[in-house]
Amino acid sequence: MKANQTAPQLDPARIPAHVAIIMDGNGRWAKKRLLPRIAGHKQGMEVVKTITKAASRLGVKVLTLYAFSTENWKRPSGEVNYLMKLPVDFFSTFVPELIAENVQVKVMGELDALPAHTRKAATDAIADTAANTGMILNFALNYGSRDELVSAVQQISQEVAAKKLAPEAIDEATIAAHLMTAELGPLADPDLLIRTSGEERLSNFLLWQLAYSELVFSQTLWPDFTPATLQAAIAEYQSRDRRFGGLTK
Repeated sequence: MKANQTAPQLDPARIPAHVAIIMDGNGRWAKKRLLPRIAGHKQGMEVVKTITKAASRLGVKVLTLYAFSTENWKRPSGEVNYLMKLPVDFFSTFVPELIAENVQVKVMGELDALPAHTRKAATDAIADTAANTGMILNFALNYGSRDELVSAVQQISQEVAAKKLAPEAIDEATIAAHLMTAELGPLADPDLLIRTSGEERLSNFLLWQLAYSELVFSQTLWPDFTPATLQAAIAEYQSRDRRFGGLTK
């Protein structure tokens, strides 16, 4: 969607309950402007604030953002160090606004592997917003879906070995209950996945949970993503016929 276009009209009764976003394109946005990559990440975090409020006001119940993957540690150390500092700056300025918006923060991923200051910023934000009852802003931080699935299999195997679970009793619900999204309950699986910047792959994100999600790939770089772009993606979602493997009458 171009900047001068108006946002589409949406059916408020069909807003996706859970929207997940792979926020891609920060580095390319910065490069186009002859800026260091960290400038793109900084602007990207400002967009997170804008889109969080927009999603909440549209009636989205869970917004899951892929903030840092288990593979992102391979990036240059200076960039990784900056990315680890971003949550500190982000939450220190945004938590009061999240409280005002009644938004609750959750963070999923291998948090024990994060630097202490990053982990503290995340856990403090979770605690500070725990009483909020509106939209859940769920950050995937040091998250990888294959890592998540391996961990789930290990936990289930331990329960089987301890005779707490029979192998034949393992079903989809068992696996879902051992994933990092389990605490989201019936909202665990995204209705809509958006990936920005024109890339069309899942990049090890929510591989189990996205089984029946609608996928929208936007050409917009994440730092240029606006509430109107979000509404355009939701309008695309609303135009589709979700059959979950069956047929509509």
